[in-house]
Amino acid sequence: MFRTLFSRQTKTETPAPQPVEARALTLEDIFGVSEAAAGVTVSPTTAMRAPAVRAAVTAISEACGQLPLVVVETGPNGLRKPAEGHPLHPILNQASNGWTSSNQLREQLVRDALLHGNGYLWIARDGTGAVRELIRLRPGDTTVAEDVANPLSAPVYRIDGTVVSGRDLIHLRCPLGPDGANGVGPVQDAREAIGLALALEQTEASIVKNAAKPGGIVSFADRLTPEQIAQRGKLWKATFGRIGQGGTAVLDAGGKFDPLVFNLVDAQFAELRAFQLAEIARAFRVPPVLLQDYGRATWANSAEMGRQFVNFTLAPWFARIEGEFALKLFTEEERGHLCLEHDVDQLVNSDPRERAETAQAWRAAGIKTSNECRVSENLPPRPDGDTLDNPNTTSTTTAGGPANG
Repeated sequence: MFRTLFSRQTKTETPAPQPVEARALTLEDIFGVSEAAAGVTVSPTTAMRAPAVRAAVTAISEACGQLPLVVVETGPNGLRKPAEGHPLHPILNQASNGWTSSNQLREQLVRDALLHGNGYLWIARDGTGAVRELIRLRPGDTTVAEDVANPLSAPVYRIDGTVVSGRDLIHLRCPLGPDGANGVGPVQDAREAIGLALALEQTEASIVKNAAKPGGIVSFADRLTPEQIAQRGKLWKATFGRIGQGGTAVLDAGGKFDPLVFNLVDAQFAELRAFQLAEIARAFRVPPVLLQDYGRATWANSAEMGRQFVNFTLAPWFARIEGEFALKLFTEEERGHLCLEHDVDQLVNSDPRERAETAQAWRAAGIKTSNECRVSENLPPRPDGDTLDNPNTTSTTTAGGPANG
Protein backbone atom coordinates (compact mmCIF):
# COMPACT_ATOMS: atom_id res chain seq x y z
CA MET A 1 0.00 0.00 0.00
CA PHE A 2 2.71 2.45 0.98
CA ARG A 3 4.71 1.85 -2.20
CA THR A 4 1.59 2.73 -4.20
CA LEU A 5 1.16 5.97 -2.30
CA PHE A 6 4.82 6.85 -2.50
CA SER A 7 4.78 6.42 -6.26
CA ARG A 8 2.28 9.29 -6.43
CA GLN A 9 4.82 11.62 -4.87
CA THR A 10 7.81 13.04 -6.70
CA LYS A 11 10.92 11.46 -5.24
CA THR A 12 13.03 14.56 -5.79
CA GLU A 13 11.04 16.37 -3.12
CA THR A 14 11.22 13.79 -0.34
CA PRO A 15 14.05 11.23 -0.05
CA ALA A 16 13.04 7.60 -0.32
CA PRO A 17 12.25 6.18 3.13
CA GLN A 18 14.50 3.48 4.55
CA PRO A 19 12.98 0.21 5.83
CA VAL A 20 13.50 -0.42 9.52
CA GLU A 21 12.54 -3.17 11.88
CA ALA A 22 9.11 -2.38 13.26
CA ARG A 23 8.31 -3.10 16.89
CA ALA A 24 5.96 -5.96 17.72
CA LEU A 25 2.40 -4.67 17.68
CA THR A 26 -0.48 -6.00 19.73
CA LEU A 27 -4.06 -6.39 18.55
CA GLU A 28 -4.98 -3.35 20.60
CA ASP A 29 -2.26 -1.31 18.85
CA ILE A 30 -3.47 -2.29 15.40
CA PHE A 31 -7.23 -2.63 15.74
CA GLY A 32 -7.98 -0.99 19.09
CA VAL A 33 -9.53 -4.26 20.31
CA SER A 34 -9.89 -4.88 24.04
CA GLU A 35 -12.32 -6.66 26.30
CA ALA A 36 -14.40 -4.85 28.88
CA ALA A 37 -15.19 -6.24 32.31
CA ALA A 38 -18.75 -6.91 31.10
CA GLY A 39 -17.33 -9.64 28.84
CA VAL A 40 -17.94 -7.71 25.62
CA THR A 41 -15.19 -7.10 23.08
CA VAL A 42 -14.87 -3.36 22.51
CA SER A 43 -13.27 -2.21 19.27
CA PRO A 44 -13.91 0.72 16.90
CA THR A 45 -16.27 -1.54 14.94
CA THR A 46 -18.24 -2.96 17.87
CA ALA A 47 -18.36 0.41 19.66
CA MET A 48 -20.24 1.90 16.70
CA ARG A 49 -22.99 -0.69 17.29
CA ALA A 50 -23.92 1.22 20.43
CA PRO A 51 -26.39 3.89 19.24
CA ALA A 52 -25.04 6.46 21.71
CA VAL A 53 -21.46 6.02 20.44
CA ARG A 54 -22.59 6.22 16.83
CA ALA A 55 -24.57 9.39 17.53
CA ALA A 56 -21.63 11.04 19.33
CA VAL A 57 -19.08 10.13 16.64
CA THR A 58 -21.44 11.24 13.88
CA ALA A 59 -22.28 14.54 15.57
CA ILE A 60 -18.62 15.54 15.94
CA SER A 61 -17.24 14.20 12.65
CA GLU A 62 -20.08 15.50 10.46
CA ALA A 63 -19.82 18.98 11.99
CA CYS A 64 -16.06 19.06 11.34
CA GLY A 65 -16.54 17.82 7.79
CA GLN A 66 -19.41 20.01 6.68
CA LEU A 67 -17.93 23.39 7.63
CA PRO A 68 -15.73 25.30 5.18
CA LEU A 69 -12.02 25.33 6.09
CA VAL A 70 -10.98 28.77 4.89
CA VAL A 71 -7.45 29.91 4.05
CA VAL A 72 -7.19 33.32 5.75
CA GLU A 73 -4.56 35.96 4.96
CA THR A 74 -3.51 38.47 7.59
CA GLY A 75 -2.63 41.90 6.22
CA PRO A 76 -1.58 45.28 7.64
CA ASN A 77 -3.27 46.44 10.85
CA GLY A 78 -4.42 42.89 11.51
CA LEU A 79 -6.82 42.90 8.55
CA ARG A 80 -7.94 39.37 7.80
CA LYS A 81 -9.53 38.24 4.56
CA PRO A 82 -10.17 34.88 2.84
CA ALA A 83 -7.45 33.87 0.38
CA GLU A 84 -9.73 31.95 -1.96
CA GLY A 85 -7.14 32.08 -4.73
CA HIS A 86 -4.63 30.05 -2.72
CA PRO A 87 -3.83 26.62 -4.27
CA LEU A 88 -4.89 24.84 -1.07
CA HIS A 89 -8.42 26.27 -1.16
CA PRO A 90 -9.87 23.74 -3.67
CA ILE A 91 -8.07 20.83 -1.95
CA LEU A 92 -9.52 21.78 1.44
CA ASN A 93 -13.01 22.75 0.27
CA GLN A 94 -13.77 20.91 -2.97
CA ALA A 95 -11.88 17.69 -3.79
CA SER A 96 -8.95 16.39 -1.76
CA ASN A 97 -8.14 13.75 -4.37
CA GLY A 98 -9.66 12.20 -7.45
CA TRP A 99 -12.16 10.05 -5.53
CA THR A 100 -12.79 11.85 -2.22
CA SER A 101 -14.41 15.21 -1.59
CA SER A 102 -12.82 17.44 1.01
CA ASN A 103 -15.89 17.18 3.25
CA GLN A 104 -15.79 13.39 3.25
CA LEU A 105 -12.05 13.32 3.87
CA ARG A 106 -12.13 15.61 6.90
CA GLU A 107 -15.17 13.81 8.30
CA GLN A 108 -13.37 10.45 7.96
CA LEU A 109 -10.21 11.89 9.50
CA VAL A 110 -12.08 13.02 12.62
CA ARG A 111 -13.99 9.71 12.77
CA ASP A 112 -10.67 7.80 12.69
CA ALA A 113 -9.29 9.94 15.51
CA LEU A 114 -12.40 9.44 17.66
CA LEU A 115 -12.52 5.68 17.16
CA HIS A 116 -8.80 4.84 17.04
CA GLY A 117 -7.24 7.81 18.83
CA ASN A 118 -5.33 8.83 15.68
CA GLY A 119 -6.25 9.81 12.13
CA TYR A 120 -3.75 10.04 9.26
CA LEU A 121 -3.60 11.63 5.80
CA TRP A 122 -0.81 11.19 3.25
CA ILE A 123 0.32 14.46 1.64
CA ALA A 124 1.14 13.90 -2.05
CA ARG A 125 3.31 16.68 -3.50
CA ASP A 126 4.47 17.55 -7.00
CA GLY A 127 8.03 18.21 -8.18
CA THR A 128 8.07 21.71 -6.67
CA GLY A 129 6.91 20.51 -3.27
CA ALA A 130 3.41 21.96 -3.66
CA VAL A 131 0.54 19.92 -2.23
CA ARG A 132 -1.27 18.02 -4.97
CA GLU A 133 -3.73 15.86 -3.01
CA LEU A 134 -4.53 14.40 0.41
CA ILE A 135 -5.14 10.66 0.83
CA ARG A 136 -6.52 8.87 3.87
CA LEU A 137 -4.37 6.21 5.53
CA ARG A 138 -5.96 3.43 7.54
CA PRO A 139 -5.08 3.89 11.24
CA GLY A 140 -3.95 0.26 11.54
CA ASP A 141 -1.35 0.71 8.78
CA THR A 142 0.36 3.68 10.42
CA THR A 143 2.16 3.86 13.77
CA VAL A 144 3.97 6.65 15.57
CA ALA A 145 6.34 6.53 18.52
CA GLU A 146 8.86 8.74 20.25
CA ASP A 147 12.54 8.23 19.54
CA VAL A 148 13.68 6.89 22.90
CA ALA A 149 17.36 7.35 22.03
CA ASN A 150 16.86 11.03 21.24
CA PRO A 151 14.05 12.62 23.26
CA LEU A 152 14.54 15.95 21.43
CA SER A 153 13.83 14.48 17.99
CA ALA A 154 10.51 14.38 16.15
CA PRO A 155 8.21 11.36 16.51
CA VAL A 156 9.01 8.41 14.26
CA TYR A 157 6.27 7.44 11.79
CA ARG A 158 6.04 4.04 10.10
CA ILE A 159 3.75 2.90 7.29
CA ASP A 160 3.82 -0.86 6.76
CA GLY A 161 7.08 -0.96 8.74
CA THR A 162 8.76 1.76 6.66
CA VAL A 163 9.91 5.02 8.26
CA VAL A 164 8.44 8.13 6.65
CA SER A 165 8.83 11.83 7.32
CA GLY A 166 6.25 13.44 9.57
CA ARG A 167 6.21 16.41 7.18
CA ASP A 168 4.39 14.20 4.65
CA LEU A 169 1.64 13.12 7.05
CA ILE A 170 -1.33 14.87 8.60
CA HIS A 171 -1.64 13.38 12.09
CA LEU A 172 -4.85 14.28 13.91
CA ARG A 173 -4.80 13.12 17.51
CA CYS A 174 -7.35 12.82 20.24
CA PRO A 175 -6.03 14.18 23.55
CA LEU A 176 -2.48 12.86 23.89
CA GLY A 177 -1.79 9.67 25.79
CA PRO A 178 1.05 8.93 28.24
CA ASP A 179 3.68 8.49 25.50
CA GLY A 180 3.13 12.00 24.13
CA ALA A 181 3.04 10.82 20.52
CA ASN A 182 -0.25 8.93 20.18
CA GLY A 183 -3.74 10.11 20.90
CA VAL A 184 -6.07 8.08 23.11
CA GLY A 185 -9.71 8.14 22.03
CA PRO A 186 -12.93 7.67 24.01
CA VAL A 187 -13.29 4.10 22.71
CA GLN A 188 -10.03 3.19 24.44
CA ASP A 189 -10.45 5.23 27.63
CA ALA A 190 -14.19 4.56 28.10
CA ARG A 191 -14.28 0.94 26.95
CA GLU A 192 -15.91 -0.21 30.21
CA ALA A 193 -18.81 2.23 29.79
CA ILE A 194 -19.22 1.28 26.13
CA GLY A 195 -18.91 -2.44 26.93
CA LEU A 196 -21.59 -2.20 29.61
CA ALA A 197 -23.91 -0.38 27.20
CA LEU A 198 -23.42 -3.13 24.62
CA ALA A 199 -23.94 -5.85 27.24
CA LEU A 200 -27.18 -4.28 28.48
CA GLU A 201 -28.47 -4.00 24.93
CA GLN A 202 -27.60 -7.63 24.17
CA THR A 203 -29.26 -8.79 27.38
CA GLU A 204 -32.44 -6.87 26.65
CA ALA A 205 -32.53 -8.19 23.09
CA SER A 206 -32.10 -11.74 24.41
CA ILE A 207 -34.99 -11.30 26.84
CA VAL A 208 -37.28 -10.04 24.09
CA LYS A 209 -36.18 -12.68 21.58
CA ASN A 210 -36.44 -15.69 23.87
CA ALA A 211 -39.35 -14.44 26.00
CA ALA A 212 -37.12 -15.16 28.98
CA LYS A 213 -39.83 -14.77 31.59
CA PRO A 214 -42.79 -16.97 32.55
CA GLY A 215 -46.22 -15.53 31.90
CA GLY A 216 -47.50 -17.02 35.16
CA ILE A 217 -47.59 -20.04 37.44
CA VAL A 218 -50.17 -22.84 37.33
CA SER A 219 -50.53 -24.37 40.81
CA PHE A 220 -52.69 -27.20 42.15
CA ALA A 221 -53.99 -27.87 45.61
CA ASP A 222 -53.13 -31.56 45.41
CA ARG A 223 -49.73 -33.08 44.87
CA LEU A 224 -49.23 -34.19 41.27
CA THR A 225 -47.11 -36.96 39.91
CA PRO A 226 -44.36 -36.10 37.40
CA GLU A 227 -46.51 -37.60 34.64
CA GLN A 228 -49.47 -35.39 35.60
CA ILE A 229 -47.24 -32.29 35.71
CA ALA A 230 -45.87 -33.02 32.24
CA GLN A 231 -49.36 -33.76 30.86
CA ARG A 232 -50.90 -30.56 32.20
CA GLY A 233 -47.88 -28.52 31.07
CA LYS A 234 -48.22 -29.80 27.52
CA LEU A 235 -51.95 -29.15 27.56
CA TRP A 236 -51.44 -25.57 28.79
CA LYS A 237 -48.83 -24.79 26.14
CA ALA A 238 -50.92 -26.32 23.38
CA THR A 239 -53.98 -24.33 24.40
CA PHE A 240 -52.47 -21.01 25.47
CA GLY A 241 -49.13 -20.86 23.64
CA ARG A 242 -48.25 -18.04 21.25
CA ILE A 243 -50.88 -19.10 18.72
CA GLY A 244 -53.60 -19.65 21.30
CA GLN A 245 -53.02 -16.48 23.29
CA GLY A 246 -56.15 -14.72 24.52
CA GLY A 247 -58.21 -17.86 25.21
CA THR A 248 -60.05 -18.76 28.40
CA ALA A 249 -58.21 -20.97 30.88
CA VAL A 250 -60.16 -23.89 32.37
CA LEU A 251 -58.31 -25.78 35.12
CA ASP A 252 -59.30 -29.00 36.83
CA ALA A 253 -58.31 -30.61 40.13
CA GLY A 254 -58.31 -27.31 41.99
CA GLY A 255 -55.80 -25.66 39.64
CA LYS A 256 -55.03 -21.98 39.99
CA PHE A 257 -53.22 -19.60 37.60
CA ASP A 258 -51.24 -16.66 39.03
CA PRO A 259 -49.89 -14.21 36.41
CA LEU A 260 -46.40 -12.85 36.99
CA VAL A 261 -45.61 -9.17 36.56
CA PHE A 262 -42.01 -8.85 35.42
CA ASN A 263 -40.74 -6.10 33.20
CA LEU A 264 -37.47 -4.44 32.31
CA VAL A 265 -38.15 -1.42 34.51
CA ASP A 266 -38.36 -3.73 37.55
CA ALA A 267 -34.95 -5.09 36.59
CA GLN A 268 -33.64 -1.49 36.32
CA PHE A 269 -32.75 -1.94 32.68
CA ALA A 270 -34.24 1.40 31.70
CA GLU A 271 -32.33 3.26 34.39
CA LEU A 272 -29.08 1.49 33.65
CA ARG A 273 -29.32 2.10 29.91
CA ALA A 274 -30.11 5.78 30.45
CA PHE A 275 -27.11 6.09 32.78
CA GLN A 276 -24.83 4.46 30.18
CA LEU A 277 -26.00 6.94 27.57
CA ALA A 278 -25.00 9.76 29.93
CA GLU A 279 -21.63 8.06 30.55
CA ILE A 280 -20.91 7.85 26.82
CA ALA A 281 -21.97 11.48 26.38
CA ARG A 282 -19.42 12.43 29.06
CA ALA A 283 -16.68 10.40 27.37
CA PHE A 284 -17.20 12.17 24.04
CA ARG A 285 -18.05 15.53 25.68
CA VAL A 286 -21.32 15.71 23.74
CA PRO A 287 -24.53 17.16 25.25
CA PRO A 288 -27.09 14.34 25.78
CA VAL A 289 -29.64 16.23 23.66
CA LEU A 290 -27.43 15.58 20.61
CA LEU A 291 -27.68 11.86 21.38
CA GLN A 292 -31.47 12.17 21.18
CA ASP A 293 -31.85 12.09 24.96
CA TYR A 294 -34.52 14.71 25.68
CA GLY A 295 -35.26 13.64 29.26
CA ARG A 296 -34.06 16.92 30.76
CA ALA A 297 -34.26 19.06 27.63
CA THR A 298 -36.35 22.19 27.14
CA TRP A 299 -36.50 24.64 24.25
CA ALA A 300 -34.27 27.04 26.17
CA ASN A 301 -31.57 24.70 27.43
CA SER A 302 -31.44 22.73 24.16
CA ALA A 303 -30.29 25.88 22.34
CA GLU A 304 -27.75 26.56 25.08
CA MET A 305 -26.46 22.99 24.90
CA GLY A 306 -26.02 23.49 21.16
CA ARG A 307 -23.79 26.49 21.85
CA GLN A 308 -21.86 24.51 24.45
CA PHE A 309 -21.36 21.78 21.84
CA VAL A 310 -19.73 24.31 19.50
CA ASN A 311 -17.65 26.03 22.18
CA PHE A 312 -16.49 23.10 24.29
CA THR A 313 -16.69 20.04 22.02
CA LEU A 314 -16.10 21.23 18.46
CA ALA A 315 -13.75 24.15 19.17
CA PRO A 316 -10.88 21.90 20.38
CA TRP A 317 -11.29 19.72 17.27
CA PHE A 318 -11.30 22.79 15.04
CA ALA A 319 -8.09 23.99 16.71
CA ARG A 320 -6.41 20.58 16.22
CA ILE A 321 -7.37 20.45 12.54
CA GLU A 322 -6.37 24.06 11.83
CA GLY A 323 -3.05 23.74 13.64
CA GLU A 324 -2.01 20.40 12.10
CA PHE A 325 -3.06 21.32 8.57
CA ALA A 326 -1.30 24.70 8.74
CA LEU A 327 1.87 23.12 10.14
CA LYS A 328 2.11 20.46 7.43
CA LEU A 329 0.56 22.19 4.38
CA PHE A 330 1.93 25.74 4.61
CA THR A 331 5.55 26.62 4.05
CA GLU A 332 7.43 28.36 6.85
CA GLU A 333 7.11 31.66 4.99
CA GLU A 334 3.35 31.19 4.46
CA ARG A 335 2.76 30.49 8.14
CA GLY A 336 3.84 34.06 8.84
CA HIS A 337 0.79 35.55 7.13
CA LEU A 338 -1.61 32.64 6.41
CA CYS A 339 -3.75 30.53 8.70
CA LEU A 340 -6.77 28.23 8.50
CA GLU A 341 -10.17 28.87 10.07
CA HIS A 342 -13.48 27.01 10.19
CA ASP A 343 -16.51 29.10 9.32
CA VAL A 344 -18.82 28.29 12.24
CA ASP A 345 -21.59 30.71 11.24
CA GLN A 346 -23.64 27.80 9.93
CA LEU A 347 -23.71 26.31 13.42
CA VAL A 348 -24.12 29.33 15.69
CA ASN A 349 -26.42 31.50 13.55
CA SER A 350 -29.08 28.99 12.60
CA ASP A 351 -32.03 31.06 13.83
CA PRO A 352 -33.23 33.63 11.19
CA ARG A 353 -34.29 36.18 13.81
CA GLU A 354 -30.90 36.04 15.54
CA ARG A 355 -29.09 36.41 12.21
CA ALA A 356 -31.22 39.44 11.29
CA GLU A 357 -30.60 41.10 14.67
CA THR A 358 -26.87 40.41 14.41
CA ALA A 359 -26.68 41.86 10.88
CA GLN A 360 -28.58 44.95 11.99
CA ALA A 361 -26.16 45.43 14.90
CA TRP A 362 -23.13 45.06 12.60
CA ARG A 363 -24.57 47.66 10.20
CA ALA A 364 -25.50 50.12 12.93
CA ALA A 365 -22.02 49.88 14.48
CA GLY A 366 -20.33 50.43 11.11
CA ILE A 367 -18.55 47.06 11.28
CA LYS A 368 -20.06 45.35 8.23
CA THR A 369 -21.40 46.68 4.97
CA SER A 370 -24.74 45.70 3.51
CA ASN A 371 -23.07 43.45 0.95
CA GLU A 372 -21.03 41.68 3.61
CA CYS A 373 -24.23 40.90 5.48
CA ARG A 374 -25.92 39.77 2.25
CA VAL A 375 -23.06 37.42 1.40
CA SER A 376 -23.54 35.62 4.73
CA GLU A 377 -27.16 34.98 3.69
CA ASN A 378 -26.17 33.80 0.19
CA LEU A 379 -27.77 36.88 -1.39
CA PRO A 380 -26.31 38.73 -4.40
CA PRO A 381 -24.53 42.05 -3.71
CA ARG A 382 -26.13 45.42 -4.41
CA PRO A 383 -24.37 48.24 -6.31
CA ASP A 384 -24.79 50.59 -3.33
CA GLY A 385 -24.00 48.02 -0.64
CA ASP A 386 -20.27 48.57 -0.06
CA THR A 387 -20.45 51.60 2.23
CA LEU A 388 -20.17 51.44 6.03
CA ASP A 389 -23.28 53.50 6.75
CA ASN A 390 -25.93 53.16 9.42
CA PRO A 391 -29.29 52.63 7.68
CA ASN A 392 -31.09 53.95 10.76
CA THR A 393 -29.43 57.38 10.66
CA THR A 394 -28.14 57.90 7.11
CA SER A 395 -30.35 59.79 4.67
CA THR A 396 -30.02 59.97 0.89
CA THR A 397 -31.51 62.24 -1.74
CA THR A 398 -33.54 60.74 -4.55
CA ALA A 399 -35.12 62.27 -7.66
CA GLY A 400 -38.36 62.71 -5.78
CA GLY A 401 -36.80 64.43 -2.81
CA PRO A 402 -35.06 63.44 0.46
CA ALA A 403 -35.69 59.98 1.83
CA ASN A 404 -34.31 58.01 4.67
CA GLY A 405 -31.73 55.32 3.75
